[in-house]
Amino acid sequence: MTLIDDSRARRNVAVLVAAQAFLGSQITMIFVIGGLAGQQLSPNVCLATLPISLIVFGSMTTAPWLSSVMQRFGRRAGFVLGAIGGLLGAALSAYAVTQDNFWIFLAGSYLTGIYMSSQGFFRFAAADRASDSYRPKAISYVMAGGLISAVIGPQLVGYITSHSADATVMRFLPVYFVAMGLNVLGMLLFAFLDIPTPERPSQDSPRGRSRLELLKTPRIAVAVICAMVSYALMNLVMTSTPLAVVGCGYDVADASNVVTSHVLAMFAPSFFTGHLIARFGVERVMGLGLIILAGAGAVALSGVALSQFFVALVLLGLGWNFGFIGATTMLASAHAPHERGRMQGLNDLLVFGGVTLASLASGGLMNCSGGDPAQGWAAVNMAMVPFLALAGGALIWLMLSPKTRNA
Repeated sequence: MTLIDDSRARRNVAVLVAAQAFLGSQITMIFVIGGLAGQQLSPNVCLATLPISLIVFGSMTTAPWLSSVMQRFGRRAGFVLGAIGGLLGAALSAYAVTQDNFWIFLAGSYLTGIYMSSQGFFRFAAADRASDSYRPKAISYVMAGGLISAVIGPQLVGYITSHSADATVMRFLPVYFVAMGLNVLGMLLFAFLDIPTPERPSQDSPRGRSRLELLKTPRIAVAVICAMVSYALMNLVMTSTPLAVVGCGYDVADASNVVTSHVLAMFAPSFFTGHLIARFGVERVMGLGLIILAGAGAVALSGVALSQFFVALVLLGLGWNFGFIGATTMLASAHAPHERGRMQGLNDLLVFGGVTLASLASGGLMNCSGGDPAQGWAAVNMAMVPFLALAGGALIWLMLSPKTRNA
């Protein structure tokens, strides 16, 4: 048995953890204020979460070509492109705030989505040079870097807004300046990555399966479905959370604290999620994640006290962690290296396509489906039910299918 040296993989994990922690803070910051700023800038309150939807839509439409760039020129080139997109997006959003222009704000949000797409590939980059035994741990450790972003991002928003007497959208301007600086920091971090550019395929090298053939593989199909549902439902609820918290009589600092607890719950379990997958199997961990997501919806439907917001969002983050890291681990082991660019880009196209639809639906459900914020919040959480049933059914089908059909 040949032992694989994971020293290079461990170095890359350290760099990616730092990038996830510091560069990733901009996403939590912008998700906290995106709906609130959109509510003040938009011509219709039903469009309040459209800026967040444009971020996710930007991520969805960027994923296929960014994955191809990484396959051809290497991970570093793709990650630097993502940081440039984030820098330009933050700058354009800041300009839109000064001009009180909703449509420019949407354009800045779309560019921010380019960064969000590149961040989504951090987890795959962690697995590139890792052995089979280290791969789930590498993915988990990189996701755990979000713990720092969970503290930095929302708390910065809370600090900035609580020290501003301005009630207009201008109070969010410093947040975008901070996001610009984080993207510059990220470009410096990526210089330390040590992931070789993939070799160009020769004429006689294997071409791999087509996208349709990949999606017909049961294990890949279930991994994609569970990743889509876990991420989309997390985004559906999280996008509406600041609107619900503030709409129910609490302030922006309270909303920031709820989001902080949520993002901590998203990433804190990552220190042991990989170990749980290695010990109990990826299917069981994914199933547990779906059950916890259902529990989050049940708590949210039980009332709108601040404590209920906290508990629901903590469960939402924990369920996302088990479901999404489990799905990523399953997918990473279900395709060959030469299929990486094709499959990973397709996966993120589908995942963030679902997230885009969820974030679009979030604002409409929250602001336009009930007579008050509490009713809107209930509608958001009720919308989770059919999708959890879909993912749970797919996972059960996979676990009961003969192993020969799962390959």
